[in-house]
Amino acid sequence: MSVRELIVLGSASAVPTKNRNHNGYLLRWDGHGVLFDPGEGTQRQMARAGVAANDVTWICVTHFHGDHCLGVPGVVQRIARDGVEHPVDAAFPASGAPYWERLRHAAVFRDTDVIRERPVSGERTRLDTGGAPFTLAARRLSHPVEAYGYRLEEPDGRTMLPAELAARGVRGPLIRRLQEDGRVTAPDGRTVTLDECSVPRPGQKVAFVMDTRLCDGVRELADGVDMLVIESTFLHEDAALAAEYGHLTSAQAGAVAAEAGVRHLVLTHFSERYRAEDEHRFTDEASARFGGEITLVHDLDRIPLPPRRLTGRDGGQ
Repeated sequence: MSVRELIVLGSASAVPTKNRNHNGYLLRWDGHGVLFDPGEGTQRQMARAGVAANDVTWICVTHFHGDHCLGVPGVVQRIARDGVEHPVDAAFPASGAPYWERLRHAAVFRDTDVIRERPVSGERTRLDTGGAPFTLAARRLSHPVEAYGYRLEEPDGRTMLPAELAARGVRGPLIRRLQEDGRVTAPDGRTVTLDECSVPRPGQKVAFVMDTRLCDGVRELADGVDMLVIESTFLHEDAALAAEYGHLTSAQAGAVAAEAGVRHLVLTHFSERYRAEDEHRFTDEASARFGGEITLVHDLDRIPLPPRRLTGRDGGQ
C-alpha cells in the first residue's frame, strides 16, 4: 500500500529548544523518502520516528545555515553503516559545494558510493528523478545566503469509473488497453473512449519553503499545491526582524497559502524567542488570512497528504 505523508523530525529555527529539535522533514511518497534539511540531531530523531536509513532516497538541502544541514554527516554515515544499496540523490545549492563537501566527509568512516550529488543553480532547476513517481524542482528564494525551495509534483492522470466501464462492457485486459490507447472496441462492437469512462486526476503536489523573505520564488513554489510546508519563524509583531534576517511571519505564510490556492498549510521553523503558550498565535495569524486546513507542527508529527481531488463528473474539483 502506498504511503504519502510528512514526518516532522525537527521544527525549531536557529536554536533548538527542549521540545523542538533542529529542522528535519521526511516526505514519504510511494516507497521513496525525501529528506529535507537534516539539521543537527536528525539521525536520532529518525530513530525516534521509526525512520531507517533505507527509507531515504533523496536528501534536499535548502541552504547551508547550520540548523538546515548539520545533520548531514550523521545521516550519510548511517546510510554507509547500514549498507544502503539504492542510490541516494543529494540536492543542494551549487554555491555551497565546499560546505557540502565538508559535511559529506566530516569524520572518518567506511564510505559509501550510493550518494549522488545534484547541485542546483540559477533561478530554477528541474532535477532528474529517474524512475521516481514524481518530478522535483528547485527555485531560488531570498535569504542572506543562497537558498532554494523545492517542489515535488506527481504527473496528472485519470481515474477510471467502474460504473461507466461496466455499462459499456469494458473489463479485464480491455481496461488496460483503454488506458494505454485511449479507445477500445467493446464486445458489442462499439468504440469506447477513455473520456467516457474516466475523469481527470490532478497529480498531487507538495512545496517545501524554508528561510526566505516574500519573493516570486515563494509564490511560484506554492502555486496550487496540496501541501505547503513553510517556515513561520516570526509573529507579525516582529515582521521587521523577519525582513531583516530573511524570514517569513505566520501572517505572511497564511497570505501566501490563500493567494496560491493551497489545500493544507503546514507551519514550522519557529524562533526560540516564543514560548509554548504563544503557539496558538501562529495559527491565529495564519488563519486570519487563509481559510483552509492549517497544521502547526510538533516534532515527530506525521501529517498525511490531503485526499486526492478529482475533476469532472464526480462532483467537480
